Amino acid sequence: MKAKSIEGTSPEALSAALESAMRDGFKPTLAVAFVSIKFDLSFIQSLFTEKGIDLAGATSSGEFIDGYEGRGSAVFLLLDMDRSAYHILFEKTNAIQLGETVSDMTQKAMDLFKHPGFILLSTSVSATGDFLDGETIIRTIEKTAGEQVTIFGGMAGDDSTFTGTYVFTTEQVISDGIILLVLDEDKISLQGRAISGWKPLGITRTVTKSEGQKLLAIDDQPALDMYLKYLGHENIAGEDKYSVFESVGLHYPFQVEREIGDPAMVTPIGIDQSDNGLICESKIPEGSRIRFSTPPDFDIVEKVLDNARELKNSTDADADAMLIFSCLGRFSAMGPMANAENEGLSEIWNVPMAGFYTYGEYGRALNGRQEFHSTTCCWVALKEK
Repeated sequence: MKAKSIEGTSPEALSAALESAMRDGFKPTLAVAFVSIKFDLSFIQSLFTEKGIDLAGATSSGEFIDGYEGRGSAVFLLLDMDRSAYHILFEKTNAIQLGETVSDMTQKAMDLFKHPGFILLSTSVSATGDFLDGETIIRTIEKTAGEQVTIFGGMAGDDSTFTGTYVFTTEQVISDGIILLVLDEDKISLQGRAISGWKPLGITRTVTKSEGQKLLAIDDQPALDMYLKYLGHENIAGEDKYSVFESVGLHYPFQVEREIGDPAMVTPIGIDQSDNGLICESKIPEGSRIRFSTPPDFDIVEKVLDNARELKNSTDADADAMLIFSCLGRFSAMGPMANAENEGLSEIWNVPMAGFYTYGEYGRALNGRQEFHSTTCCWVALKEK
C-alpha cells in the first residue's frame, strides 16, 4: 500500500497539492482528512468526488503532517488501499440513541469483515451544544465486537471555539455523528498505542460531589478553589478566577484511577463561579479517586516516543502510513513540545503521517484495554499484509 500526506491552506493550494501527489501515477482510493472549520468543506467534498477518492474526515483544532503543523488548514493522508479492505460507515446520532447507534454500526462492521478494526472519528460538541459521550462509544464497540477489537481515533475539534464540530464524507457533513472507517485486519494490520506521559503529583483525593460533567467538590472542598490553590493561586477575587483558569487550567489534567491499568486523564475545560465548580470534558463520578498532574516537561514526550520505539522493536513491525490523534490539551500545555512529539513518532516509523489536535482520543492503553482518553497522544501505524 502506497501512501502520501498533503496539506493546503486554501482551496487552490489544496487542489494543487492533490494534483502534485497524483502526477507520478499514484491513484489513492481513500483519504483520511483533518480540516479546520474555517475551510470550505463543500469544496473538499467536490474535489475528492471528482477524483473518485473516498473520504473520511473530521474538523480539527490544529492539523499536521510530517514536516508541517498549522491552524486553519486542511491535511490528508492519501492511501491507495484496495477497496475490498475497507468500508466507511457514517451515522447521525445523539445522546439518547448513542449506544444503539454504535451497536448497530459495530454489528454492520462485523458482518462486513471477520476481523474488523476501526479508525473512529466522532463529533464532540454539536452545533446545538450537545456533547457525545466517548466512554459510551468505546464501551459499546467493545461489548459488541469483543475486548480484542482494535480501535484508534479522535473526537473532532473546532479551532477551540466549542461552537460545533463536524465529521464528513464526500456525501455528508454532520455536527452530531460518528464515522467508522472499518478495516479488514486480515488484509491491513494496525499497530498503535494511546499514552499520556503525564506524571502524578501529590496525594490521592476523592471526588465528593459531581453533577454530570461538572466537578463540584474534592475532599469536601469546593473543586474550583482547590484546583486553583493547587496551581498556586489562593484567595482570588471571584472576577479574577476566569482569567487565572484560562491561563493555566488546560495544562493540568486530573488523573482518575481505573480498576485496571493506567489512570484516565480528564481535563478541566471551563469553570462555573456560581458554585465554584470545574467543567470537565467528561464525567468524573462521585467517589472517584483522583490525583493532580505535574507541570508538562520534555519527559512526557520521551515517554511517548520510547514506548513507540519499544512497540516497533518488540513486534519487528514496519508500516505504510501513520495517523496521530493528539489532544488539544497537549498542544495548549506543551507548546512546541507537542509538535516535537508528532515529528518524533513520524521519524520512528518513517512513513507518511497525518494527524490533528482533538477534543478526546480513542485507543489501546498501556494496560492493553481500549479506552476513551483525554490529554493523550494516540497513534496508529497501518500496514498492508
